[in-house]
Amino acid sequence: MIVCFDIGGTAIKGAVAHAVTAIRPFPRRPTPLDDFGAFVDTLKAVIGEAGGRPDRIAISIAGIIDPDSHKAVVANVPCIHGRPLQADLEAALGLPVLIANDADCCVLAEAGIGAGRGHRIVFGVILGTGVGGGLVIDGKLINSDGGFAGEWGHGPVAATRAGHPPVELPRFACGCGQIGCVDAICSARGMEKLHAELHGAALSSEAITAAWLAGEATAARTIDVYVDILAGPLALVANVTGATIIPVGGGLSNCVPLIEAIDTAVRGRILRRFDRPLVVPALCQVEPGLVGAAVLGFAAAPV
Repeated sequence: MIVCFDIGGTAIKGAVAHAVTAIRPFPRRPTPLDDFGAFVDTLKAVIGEAGGRPDRIAISIAGIIDPDSHKAVVANVPCIHGRPLQADLEAALGLPVLIANDADCCVLAEAGIGAGRGHRIVFGVILGTGVGGGLVIDGKLINSDGGFAGEWGHGPVAATRAGHPPVELPRFACGCGQIGCVDAICSARGMEKLHAELHGAALSSEAITAAWLAGEATAARTIDVYVDILAGPLALVANVTGATIIPVGGGLSNCVPLIEAIDTAVRGRILRRFDRPLVVPALCQVEPGLVGAAVLGFAAAPV
């Protein structure tokens, strides 16, 4: 038995898992942001509901474990930011603890029981509030010791000329501190900035995609430019990793025609040719962080 957590800046989701396909979630609890003792007590309360002593704890967090210092980089949960989180939690809980980034956990879920099942190399993509990703090879997360592998949304590589016909674009500032990241223009907020740049109109990403599906011309132009910008970097990722499936999660993945358009563009730019979709909607739409944490926990040792 494993107790899984999906920890974000607003809520802590917990579940008890007897298998990857047998996960029982508990009610969400508010995340204590500034009190590590309260944070630990919240985890203990969930563990106490599991009905027995778990073999280990597996955690999905909205952050990174630095592979050199082993300290957590979790800006939206100050009480765990900068801590050697695995060691601190193992000492506080008296149980083995595994921790992975939330995007990595989503990819683990897809590789284990989702769209990536049966594929050796799965690169998972998040298109939502941010642009993230993770890489699983032979069922194992490449970031097994923490780290930044899979963060294809960051780096100054976004095109400044895109679309059909091409349009000149500025290099948008990114929250990571760089200029010109894919995250800054291809996240949900990035799509909104792109639409405003092209048309001088403020629309939500949901409204943009809905207008595109309805045949509205300015939205169609935005999506054309958006897909063109996104497809190049993602095609490079496919070439570099050799991924044979790229499941997409996050809010924008709910627009299936958008994922289909991205797939067509990416497959036209990679070296290997596929006669079936490569970029596909993620299948684990319900609590993928908890599912991925369970995959992480059960892969660590037989239970």
